[in-house]
Amino acid sequence: MAGGGLGVFCRRLSAVLKVSGSLITSKAPASTGCRFSLSFLHKSVPNVTSLHRPKLFHTTLSTRGLEEFFDDPKNWGEQKVKSGAAWTCQQLRNKSNEDLHKLWYVLLKERNMLLTLEQEAKRQRLPMPSPERLEKVIESMDALDKVVQEREDALRLLQTGQEKARPGAWRRDIFGRIIWHKFKQWPVPWYLNKRYNKKRFFAMPYVDRFIRLRLEKQARIKARKRSLEKKKEKFLKEKFPHLSEAQKSSVG
Repeated sequence: MAGGGLGVFCRRLSAVLKVSGSLITSKAPASTGCRFSLSFLHKSVPNVTSLHRPKLFHTTLSTRGLEEFFDDPKNWGEQKVKSGAAWTCQQLRNKSNEDLHKLWYVLLKERNMLLTLEQEAKRQRLPMPSPERLEKVIESMDALDKVVQEREDALRLLQTGQEKARPGAWRRDIFGRIIWHKFKQWPVPWYLNKRYNKKRFFAMPYVDRFIRLRLEKQARIKARKRSLEKKKEKFLKEKFPHLSEAQKSSVG
């Protein structure tokens, strides 16, 4: 009786395997407890296909090599290469944080390429084609950094009400300069801390003379810049008398 029941079970099992053999994979999930393999299938079963086909690995962007450190081959041998203007803070303020993040890496790659071009020009003792491109990229990165810093300061003011990232105070050092002193946590109170008490936040009287000389130097630098700007405006007026002020500033 037991042998007959086992024979019926085996025949039913073989029939099920013949019908659904194409749906059985080589490796069954461990949770089902099934231990059947392809060796149990009938020889007449066609090619077994898996329900879970592996996907090919791919990237959305093309992976490039060291050619990104060099300029476009179309510009090789050219003395002048056309380029746009630098990014201004006003233009960057209209962009989202994600766009600024992408633009930063675009400018970084462009800067690396221009630095490579500059070094190669120095090695060959040739003038670099359109060196103003590097200045425009550096100016754009500085403007982008400034815009990001503005957003971080605004977010900090909204959340904590502090202007600086680290709390502190404006104090005078031993040279008479006004510096931003960042507060620091100490394990003992400030009036018992010998290391903190050694710091001097004041200037001696004999430093006043050098403070006055430094202020005079800064005033002379500002006066020299204003004089150069006036000379430049006068030169542009004589050279382009028919242009407006906005056009003259773009020409300059």
